[in-house]
Amino acid sequence: MSDHLILYTNPQSRGCIVRWMLEELGLSYRTEVLEYGEPMKTTEYLAINPMGKVPTLVHGERIITEASAICVYLAEVFPESELAPMNDDERASFYRWMFFAAGPMESAIVNKYIFGEEAGADKQLMLGYGSYQLALDTLSKVIKSGPYILGERFTAADVYIGAQLEWGLQFGTIEKRIEFQEYVECLSKREAFQRAHALDKALIEEVNEV
Repeated sequence: MSDHLILYTNPQSRGCIVRWMLEELGLSYRTEVLEYGEPMKTTEYLAINPMGKVPTLVHGERIITEASAICVYLAEVFPESELAPMNDDERASFYRWMFFAAGPMESAIVNKYIFGEEAGADKQLMLGYGSYQLALDTLSKVIKSGPYILGERFTAADVYIGAQLEWGLQFGTIEKRIEFQEYVECLSKREAFQRAHALDKALIEEVNEV
C-alpha cells in the first residue's frame, strides 16, 4: 500500500506537518493541493473529508484525518521507520505527549491568541489545559529532558510537537524560551525537515505567481 499514499494539503496549513512526516518515512506519495474556500468544499472532497479541511491522508482505501492521528498512523503502519514507540515505556510517553500537544496545548494557544480569551482561576478547572502558562510550563519540562520527546530517540512525536513549536515561535503564539528555540533548531537540521519545507515553499511561490 505504500505506493498509494495521497496527501491532500495546502502549503499554509497543518499539512506541512504531515509532509514532514512523509519525508521522514522516505516513501513515495502524491500531493493534491487544495486552495482554501470552495476547492475544499466540493462534493468529491467532502466525500473524503466531511469537515472540508486539510490535511487528509488517503492510504489505499483508508482515510485518515487530523495531523496528529496521521503522524501516529504512519509511524505504526511503517514500523521500519522506527518513528513509533518500540516498548511500553516509550509508548506511554509517546501517546501522552502527542495528545497533550494535539489537545490541551493547542486549545490553550487557540483560546489565547485566536479568541483572545484567558479563563479566570475559578474557571480553569473546567478546561483541559488549566491555563496557557501551565500548558507551556508542562511542555517545557519534557523539552528540557530531551534531546527528544522520548529521550535519545527521534520519533513522530518530535515531528508533531516540533512543528507546533516552530509555527508558534514564528508567529508569536509560543514564548521564545531557550529550550523551545534550541529544540526547533536541532530538528530543523534534519534532511527530511528541510526537504518538506522546500517543497511547501515552492508550492507557496507557485501559488503567488498565479
